[in-house]
Amino acid sequence: MSSASYEARRSGVGSGMPTAHARRLCPRARFLAPDHGVYSGASRRVFEVLHSFTPRVEPVSVDEAFLDIAGLRLSYESPVAVGEAIRTAVRQCTGLPASVGLAACKFIAKMASRAAKPDGLFLVRAGTEIEFIHPMPVRNLWGVGESSYSRLEELGVKTIGDLASFPRATLMRRLGVAAGAHVWDLAHARDGRQVEPEAERRSVSVETTYERDISGAEALEAELLRHADRLAARLRRSAEVARNVGIKVRFADFTTITRSETLPAPIDTTHGIFEAALRLLKRAEIGDRPVRLLGVAAGTLDDAAAPRQLELGQRPWEDLESAVDRVRRRFGRTAVGRARLVDPAKPPKVKSQKLAENPQDLV
Repeated sequence: MSSASYEARRSGVGSGMPTAHARRLCPRARFLAPDHGVYSGASRRVFEVLHSFTPRVEPVSVDEAFLDIAGLRLSYESPVAVGEAIRTAVRQCTGLPASVGLAACKFIAKMASRAAKPDGLFLVRAGTEIEFIHPMPVRNLWGVGESSYSRLEELGVKTIGDLASFPRATLMRRLGVAAGAHVWDLAHARDGRQVEPEAERRSVSVETTYERDISGAEALEAELLRHADRLAARLRRSAEVARNVGIKVRFADFTTITRSETLPAPIDTTHGIFEAALRLLKRAEIGDRPVRLLGVAAGTLDDAAAPRQLELGQRPWEDLESAVDRVRRRFGRTAVGRARLVDPAKPPKVKSQKLAENPQDLV
């Protein structure tokens, strides 16, 4: 194999099942709150391990990456030896398992990594890609979402092999030119995309799937504010600002819509993100339709230290949220929050009375 793409995924970090669905299936289960700080630290250590093997690492998410390992052919006897060495290094340095997929292109490597779960290695040799993917469900293809799947069902398509048997032009008519061509190419194991080292992160998002559908302007706006607060804090922790804000809404019938807008100036505050999200919510004209999932995304990210247009006057929101960050770092995230998000039936817990006694310590 002259060149290879590699995908590593830490198993056990998360699943594709919404929490609300899991609660319905296991009503007596105990659910632990996520600790994003722990996840970020573990992710950073894993990526340090990956970079110790090759600089050609393309992050996909907090626990996924593609690696181009073609340059390691002189140091290891085979791609499998590379994959095993990486798995061993990840476990030794972090204590975490890793699932590794090896193939000659990115799409097949991703499929191979799924076959390797929960803690293994799977190699798809060049020339065997069609044999590997054609028995798989068509839902496994990148780009086949709810809408595309329903259209493919009408054609009697169940597996990737079924899809590959259709003419490319037919799929382009049924799914759209770009989407039809994309899935047809993947069904024939054609993926010419290269590994892009340290590809610029395009967006960061926060979304929630609700155990019970929510509806009404008051409830939706409160959730947008909650998401904006988390999203802004995440941007400030990573020293980034966003030039684009978007929302994602999924209704009870699983219909999903998105709206976005480009901002006149980059932002990293809850106030700025929330105001933009509110405008997008009004544009969506949701009314009283029950909402199953609501998300907010910040895109077109820049370094917060990059030169920006000079602003005249005070910046009260930036100063306020900087103070909030300092409080939360010292006393915990629940120490201070938005009054609109406080549930009167569940007063917030204060970890230390020093928050009230010594406010000057926060200056």
